[in-house]
Amino acid sequence: MTQEPARVPARRPTLRDVALLAGVSTKTASRVVNGEGGVAAAKVAAVQQAVAKLDYRPNFTASSLRRLNGRTAAIAALLEDVANPFSSALHRALEDVARDRGVMILAGSVDEDPERERALVHAFTTRQADALVVVPASESQRYLAGEVNAGTPVVFVDRPPVGVDVDAVLVDNHAGAAEAVHHLVAHGHRRVAYLGDLLSIATARQRFQGFKEALSDHGIRPSPEHIVHDLHTEGDAERAALRLLAGEAPPTALFTAQNLVTIGAVRALRELGRHHEVALVGFDDFPLADLLQPPVTVVAQDPSAMGRLAAGLVFRRLDGEHWTPTVHFVPTRLVVRGSGEIPGPALSPPARPGRSG
Repeated sequence: MTQEPARVPARRPTLRDVALLAGVSTKTASRVVNGEGGVAAAKVAAVQQAVAKLDYRPNFTASSLRRLNGRTAAIAALLEDVANPFSSALHRALEDVARDRGVMILAGSVDEDPERERALVHAFTTRQADALVVVPASESQRYLAGEVNAGTPVVFVDRPPVGVDVDAVLVDNHAGAAEAVHHLVAHGHRRVAYLGDLLSIATARQRFQGFKEALSDHGIRPSPEHIVHDLHTEGDAERAALRLLAGEAPPTALFTAQNLVTIGAVRALRELGRHHEVALVGFDDFPLADLLQPPVTVVAQDPSAMGRLAAGLVFRRLDGEHWTPTVHFVPTRLVVRGSGEIPGPALSPPARPGRSG
């Protein structure tokens, strides 16, 4: 079947467009937009109506920073948390690609807050960033339709877009989580606990689904007491792991579905002196994971590759290429280091009988 060509987006409205629609001079339109006085009320109303109709966004960037083609030479990145190792690696990859093109990266942390996400988008688009790279927190990003229709390249990373048709760079969270669980079961574990991030996050839901289905493949039904959601900090995860391990039938293995959750679980295991007894596989790598004892086995994403791919898509759009928005997948990789290979009851050698006196 022949695929329809992608629609070429319209250009972003300018102050001159506002002035023409309002029937005033560009200077008058500029005075109204900038809140200056001395303009007749009828002209103020006409300019405001034109701004609303065109969805015009004033440019607060210094004119000296703008190129002749009207671009600001800046790309905005809305990340989950710039302090998180995943976000940091993603940001650095975007920055490295952008630097080669003489472009800056403006970054902000969404902090899993939809209102903060919208505020950052507004702040960056008001300053007319050339493109947006978004790790969303909101349930729907339909509010970005105006920017997309105006020709602003938008690429989603890590989480799929909802309500807007744009490019996305993702990983198969379901398959990565399932691989971790199959690995733990292969090493003799049947009581595998799940410690996950906020269920409001799409990737957390996908990882939990992969966890459940992988256990089901082995005929294992996880205990409800061994499933803990909505852990978003190291402290939350540490406390949850301590509670699980203190139960009557504690898990023999942990699957931790986010890097900060993994760090919290490691602390709990070390606090209890059980880090060489309870197996652990985490989703997402983190710094120094290979230097712990035992080193931590992880399902590693490649945020650097994701950032480079996202930046490449942005610059192809900015260079004038057009295609139907596409989802691009970057594979995960099971990194075997030691913690995930601690044998469970099914593989552990039987205890030696004590000597008779």
